[in-house]
Amino acid sequence: MASKIEDYALIGDGYTAALVGRDGSIDWLCWPRFDSEACFAALLGTSEHGRWQIAPVAPACITRSYRGDSLILETTFETASGIVTIVDFMPEKPAIPAVVRLVIGKAGRVAMRTQFILRFGYGRYGPWISRLEDGSVRAIAGPDLVTLRTSVALAVEGSRVNGAFEMAEGEVVPFVLSYSPSHLPLPPPINPRVALADTEAFWQQWISQYKYPGEWSGAVRRSLITLKALIYAPTGGIVAAPTTSLPECLGGTRNWDYRYCWLRDATLTLMALMNAGYYEEASCWREWLLRAASGRPSELQIMYGLAGEHRLTEWELNWLPGYENSRPVRIGNAAFEQAQIDVFGEVMDALHQARRGGIASGESDWDLQRALVQHVAKIWSQPDQGIWEIRGPPEHFTYSKVMAWVAVDRAIKGAESFGFQAPLDLWRSLRKTIHEDVCRNGFNSETGSFVRSYGSKELDASLLLLAEVGFLPADDPRIKGTVEAVERHLFVDGFLLRYDTERVNDGLPAGEGAFLACSFWLADAYVLMGRLQDAHQLFARLLSLRNDVGLLAEQYDVRAKRQVGNFPQAFSHVALVNTAHNLSRRAKPVEQRSAGAEQNVTLSAAQ
Repeated sequence: MASKIEDYALIGDGYTAALVGRDGSIDWLCWPRFDSEACFAALLGTSEHGRWQIAPVAPACITRSYRGDSLILETTFETASGIVTIVDFMPEKPAIPAVVRLVIGKAGRVAMRTQFILRFGYGRYGPWISRLEDGSVRAIAGPDLVTLRTSVALAVEGSRVNGAFEMAEGEVVPFVLSYSPSHLPLPPPINPRVALADTEAFWQQWISQYKYPGEWSGAVRRSLITLKALIYAPTGGIVAAPTTSLPECLGGTRNWDYRYCWLRDATLTLMALMNAGYYEEASCWREWLLRAASGRPSELQIMYGLAGEHRLTEWELNWLPGYENSRPVRIGNAAFEQAQIDVFGEVMDALHQARRGGIASGESDWDLQRALVQHVAKIWSQPDQGIWEIRGPPEHFTYSKVMAWVAVDRAIKGAESFGFQAPLDLWRSLRKTIHEDVCRNGFNSETGSFVRSYGSKELDASLLLLAEVGFLPADDPRIKGTVEAVERHLFVDGFLLRYDTERVNDGLPAGEGAFLACSFWLADAYVLMGRLQDAHQLFARLLSLRNDVGLLAEQYDVRAKRQVGNFPQAFSHVALVNTAHNLSRRAKPVEQRSAGAEQNVTLSAAQ
């Protein structure tokens, strides 16, 4: 059985990532890309679906941390006979994809064991395992080849590789697992000590770019490192999470593949990176966004693959029992075919914020934006699936309409501020029409708040963003009423639901955890409204949910008091960074986004 979600830590190399449990077991790894088939899939099944454990034979007290501000994980096992530390990492942007594990004797003597069970195809296919002349073990299946090199004597026992060894103080035993296509020559060995030094130097240099004076600098740096680890280096695309099918409700069916790049995350991700000073990553993300959005506006998707791939066909793995029997296990995501009007606003806002932040753009970018606005003019009044990708019937979601307004508004501001050619009178009329429609149909005078969809009385956490995107000022009574209504109806034990799944038909069985990004949005709304004490208190509660190495999943089960959903979740960490900046920096993302060009609140590439 897999560990609790919060008992995992992340290691990665800019191409993919692995989850390492507190028990020394790597239970999830897709090679060579985030979206490749897993070769360790115990996370969604049992050890027989693939894992690699190194741990003491005897019971141990376990502590762990990352080495400074890096993605190098150190897990220390203290047994009755001694102490040993395992150092786990993946060399960043490697010539040879690899997982390096160094076992270091710290005190006394500790009997150790390793068990290596490799299963390609998400735990379905066992490889042919053989021993090489130098004592290494090779595992091959179809296009994939993995080589395990170590000084420990390994025993191949059918489909398993086992090893037993003893560690004394001062000893270091390396294990290096490398991946290569099976049709190519075997890759040369990696020097684990050199790889460790290079990886540590990479992270030291990268995090040194960030100068954060605030109270929560440690939490912010860890979140930024996590975001960096979720960037697919060749393209700049940012995966929502490195996992699939970790349930939003334990034992339930809300299990989705998050190893893709969502447009809904675009603006908030861009601002988190720019405000932190990571303009190279922000620029690469913007370029990925432009490439993905290129083409006919009518064919714009809500999400794409790591390189902008369009087809993300969803299917189910019936041989995996799922995390804690949460079925089905899904690969791909059918939401890529959904209509979501809000993504047009996200793309337009992200490109506008990037331009304001000093990231260069050209006339061709503006031509794309003009085409997107022309399409929004045709479709804004149609129902859609909404930001949360419901699998029920389309509705006229208030947030979708607001983001259509954002798309037009940012186009107008772009033309006004940067001198681009545009039919401004036509766009201003369209912006006014959409705004009036939302205020007339999306606001419920009985509840005193905006509502989830036209004609409904239900609430939705996305409504908290109305002031942030500049649709109405934060001191507007309708915004105040919306925030208060969301607090009354969606707050559960101090954290926020996206919406009430018991009362809303989203095409799925009811039940999910509190959505962490939405809880951060509430803190941001408090900042805009001047409720700073409430914002600080909520932010502190959210920080307390991080696991021992500072990571957050998508959601939190307030009853089981456990993290749920895919892990670690980029959206949660983006939200953490932005809320920390809102609470402690002079340049606040909520104000930057809502102000607009005419209010002279700008970002500077020199910040």
